[in-house]
Amino acid sequence: MTTTGVTISQGESANPHVAQKLAGGPGRIGMAVFSIALVVGVGYAGTQLFRDLVDVHPTSALPFILLGVALLVALGFEFVNGFHDTANAVATVIYTHSLSPQIAVVWSGLWNFIGVLVSTGGVAFGIISLLPVELILQVGSGAGFAMVFALLTAAIIWNLGTWYFGLPSSSSHTLIGSVIGVGLANQMMRAGSSTATSGVDWSQAGKIGKSLLLSPLVGFTVAALLLLVMRAVVKKKELYEAPVGSAPPPFWIRCLLLLTCTGVSFAHGSNDGQKGMGLIMLILIGTVPTAYALNHAVSAKETQDFIAVSAQASTTLDRYAGSATVTGDGRDQVTTYVRTKELAPDTVAGLGKLVGSVGHDLSIYKELRNVPADQTRNFRNDLYLIGEALRMMDKAHQPTIAAADVDVLKNYKKHVDKSTKFIPSWVKVAVAIALGLGTMIGWKRIVITVGEKIGKDHLTYAQGAAAEITAMATIGAADAFGLPVSTTHVLSSGVAGTMAANHTGLQWATVRNLLMAWVLTLPVSILLSGSLFWVFSRFGG
Repeated sequence: MTTTGVTISQGESANPHVAQKLAGGPGRIGMAVFSIALVVGVGYAGTQLFRDLVDVHPTSALPFILLGVALLVALGFEFVNGFHDTANAVATVIYTHSLSPQIAVVWSGLWNFIGVLVSTGGVAFGIISLLPVELILQVGSGAGFAMVFALLTAAIIWNLGTWYFGLPSSSSHTLIGSVIGVGLANQMMRAGSSTATSGVDWSQAGKIGKSLLLSPLVGFTVAALLLLVMRAVVKKKELYEAPVGSAPPPFWIRCLLLLTCTGVSFAHGSNDGQKGMGLIMLILIGTVPTAYALNHAVSAKETQDFIAVSAQASTTLDRYAGSATVTGDGRDQVTTYVRTKELAPDTVAGLGKLVGSVGHDLSIYKELRNVPADQTRNFRNDLYLIGEALRMMDKAHQPTIAAADVDVLKNYKKHVDKSTKFIPSWVKVAVAIALGLGTMIGWKRIVITVGEKIGKDHLTYAQGAAAEITAMATIGAADAFGLPVSTTHVLSSGVAGTMAANHTGLQWATVRNLLMAWVLTLPVSILLSGSLFWVFSRFGG
């Protein structure tokens, strides 16, 4: 198969020792273990979902049908994500013969699963904040579903295309591009409307864009420097030589590479695994808001704290409202501010009233689980608007607020986020299963590209370790800051950096293809998702 005039192997290794291992299967024990894990995981996710839906009594079967279709599409994105990104973590241990391919894939899948389970959700909701606010507030409408289906379908199409040609493209770039495409299409489609509308939060997109742009540069540079440092400090000749035949490396080198593979797999799960979680939560909120719009795990005591903090926050905001007066509950003023990002004279006054109104209602309900079914979606939307308004004010430093009052508002926002920004454990399990299945089925193409087609010589032990240590640290740091980065970009650029530092040379034909795929990912996904959003909106209203 060719692309841009360069032959790309589709799942066939030129290295006979690696090819023999790649051709092997997982064996009966491996299949048995994987099957048991799959059955247990699917059973747990299905049981928890059923338990959550027991008390939901829709007037028709349509919400459940939409829920099923949307979940399949969202998990399909994570499945294809496993083709690309998880495979990068196992390339180095396979090509250094540290682990057999089948064991490496299972081991990586296990640590991906653990990474997903302990993830905080910061990356998931960071991506969600890029979406147009009116589509998030109306996620249960036709336009809301058009948004979710458009961006997920666009991401799946591009990821499958690049995987087919064996190109380690970034699922992160693809999803971000799809989100931007939906935002731009939404803005253009509403251009003639008298209603204020939002397109793309360019400040947030810029923040995420920088992390995606800088991470491969960091991967290339740091991995190259790390290899040079290792050469100067660790005087072990065998560390810098390519494997001989199919013999495994010395025990200590094998332990090092196993450790780095584990770290990359865990970091990938905790970062990339979150990308679909936020979208799945939007789907759940849109189809069955009674069960998922609000965090029912918030205890009665925490709710009482929330009520008390709400009164403090409302009083604090009133001190900065000036002479502005607001009729109603302040929702219109806050909505306008979140959409336009322009602080009006009555914005703070409106926010103070909305905070007070929500706190008053919560004092009546006592607990979030007691919010009436017909009020759940509106109650969550109010909390979402409040949280976004506080985030934007804090970021813009407008209005100027005293340090003590800033602490009060930050404490209040923590309660808001805990009530609305949560991810049930069964969602994490379902995402981990989808990632694992994708890895088990589609890992070979990307592994071969990373292991054989970036550098001219065989990957050495030191190069594999340097690339994976860099990827592990970069992804872990990004996860701590709630920023999405591409495992694909960081690791493949790290491998390229070690090849350059080792003066073994790069296969520029492959590098050109990788760069072209990376450059085209954003514009193609923007165009795809924007077009699909327009088409789906015609059907969904």
